[in-house]
Amino acid sequence: MRIRHFAYVSLMALVLAGCNDALESTTQVDLSKVKNKVEEPLPPRILSEIAAKGMDRNSPIMIRIFKEEGALEIWKAKTDNRFDKIADYKICAWSGRLGPKVKQGDRQAPEGFYNLTRANLNPNSKYYLAINTGFPNKYDAVNGRSGTDLMIHGACSSSGCYSMTDEQVLQIYAFARDAFKGGQSTVQLQAFPFRMTAENMVKHRMSPNIEFWNMLKVGYDNFEVTKRPPEVNVCEKKYVFNQQSANGDFNPAGKCPEMSTPPALTAALASYGKTYDMAYAKAMKQFDGMAWYDPSEAERKAVVAKQRKGHDIAYAPTGTSLEAGRMVKVADLEDMMASKTATTIAANAAPGSTPATAAIPAKTAEVAIVDPATVPVPTPSPLAPQSAMATAFAPVEQPESIEVASKKPFWKFWAKD
Repeated sequence: MRIRHFAYVSLMALVLAGCNDALESTTQVDLSKVKNKVEEPLPPRILSEIAAKGMDRNSPIMIRIFKEEGALEIWKAKTDNRFDKIADYKICAWSGRLGPKVKQGDRQAPEGFYNLTRANLNPNSKYYLAINTGFPNKYDAVNGRSGTDLMIHGACSSSGCYSMTDEQVLQIYAFARDAFKGGQSTVQLQAFPFRMTAENMVKHRMSPNIEFWNMLKVGYDNFEVTKRPPEVNVCEKKYVFNQQSANGDFNPAGKCPEMSTPPALTAALASYGKTYDMAYAKAMKQFDGMAWYDPSEAERKAVVAKQRKGHDIAYAPTGTSLEAGRMVKVADLEDMMASKTATTIAANAAPGSTPATAAIPAKTAEVAIVDPATVPVPTPSPLAPQSAMATAFAPVEQPESIEVASKKPFWKFWAKD
């Protein structure tokens, strides 16, 4: 009873303060046969698939998260240095709605690109095992976003984290541990609101987060084209991907230096962009006058309420947005968004004051309807010297032949010196 009481108190504290790694693992899974969770090997089935796909057990990994679909994927490097998906998991719980984390206590789970080192692994987590997401990163910090201890962890309960079952996090932790043992210094975590297909971008075109998501999509597209984690920098308070700079460093708050894109990558992105534009135009016709309603966390929890039966109170699956959300008429969505904004302003107004709701235009508050998106492809600078990055994006069928005297190719950031 004492343990159950502690779990309940901790859960309430998380709701108020955020995900601070203080909840006992109480999910009802049989892990009694695990002698050492930190060194538990991956199951034979996964090890066999690793070998079948031309991967080494200790080769680099990358993690991708999709909130709306409730999915976490592990991608692993093959012998040709391209990455292939080796495992995927259904996220048990994530809090808030689609959109980035902005401030401590907003219950939002991070979205963006994060670098994980061995120090991000927490073998002593009270959530069974945990991996710190690295929030806030340079982009978050320069944009004034705040929050601490945002994790990928077990226990299936979240307040700003991505929570898995204990069995799932045992494997995810093992993937990262083995990659670090193999010499990988940084694991890239890519956290997206949804799979950034043309159809999804059309469905979510009215979200107030669409500008931020269009920026993330550039990194998403770079990975889709190359199947390698993109090199990520921040300048002018924006993400930039796979950019070479010949005359300066990337300053998160400063002006971006003169940048160029490897010609092979520029061509590949342009071809990808043409296909995307056609798909976007088709989706605009298909969903004419309609847009996606993003459900609240409470609405997601209602869909999976039956899953909690028989579990401790700390076990709190939240379900996917796909199960709880729906397409609605644009006019209805505008009304809902305007009403939400007015309610928020009223709730935050000082006691006795009159909320300034009159300043909110009807059906337009927090709405951003955009034209069909295109894939931004920075123009290569003819003055920029060719480097290892350009060769790194050669067609897959061409052999890798990159030699750099003083610096490893960026996509071999895991290689030992």
